[in-house]
Amino acid sequence: MSAVGLDNPFWSSLASRHAGFAQRVGEAACYPADVAPFLGVAHADADVEEALASLVGEDEERLLLGVAPRLSPAWQLKAFRPLAQMVRERPLPVVDGPEVIELDQAHRRDVLELVALVYPHYFRPRSMALGRYFGIYAGGRLAAMAGERLGTDSAREISAVCTHPDFLGRGHARRLMAHLANDQLQRGWLPFLHVSQDNTRALEIYRRTGWRVRSEIGFWSLRRAVAGR
Repeated sequence: MSAVGLDNPFWSSLASRHAGFAQRVGEAACYPADVAPFLGVAHADADVEEALASLVGEDEERLLLGVAPRLSPAWQLKAFRPLAQMVRERPLPVVDGPEVIELDQAHRRDVLELVALVYPHYFRPRSMALGRYFGIYAGGRLAAMAGERLGTDSAREISAVCTHPDFLGRGHARRLMAHLANDQLQRGWLPFLHVSQDNTRALEIYRRTGWRVRSEIGFWSLRRAVAGR
């Protein structure tokens, strides 16, 4: 298991595991907008203004993580509070519960309805193409899910961990996290995830269950500057 590439996860993923998705111009690359709103640059000193002009639409917002370039006033680069990047090096205890199933396109509508309700931030219509997604059904409804998003040859990000409000408190998310993280460890991949530092409850739960903060990683939004502002 290796953390190589996690300091610049969008670029690392687009340059390796997700190269087939990459819309790349020189030292900048992004995912198609209907897959993810993420953009990466090779390093902070990369001269990417010309590349960004062809990658970022007029009214489009792109997100950067770990590395941001130096840009002219033609661009608005807004810094958010850094995220906590957490990793897990040991298996998680398995929580008893309902069957965990791998989700596919037959479950796409249920997935999109759940994330629209509780996790609308960065999930897009084709985000499921980025990796494996797993879920728990109860009463014919998707009660909880978790999946893989970013990744390299040696690491996988766990993302979109969410539970329907009607099924909270039943351990579904913990069961899914253990299922996915333990499988990744068995395959020789380092599980990692990103958490807002404002989400103190989630941070405490992850710390208590053995995840450790690897770094506080920079997080930005990028837009074209609007004339007159």
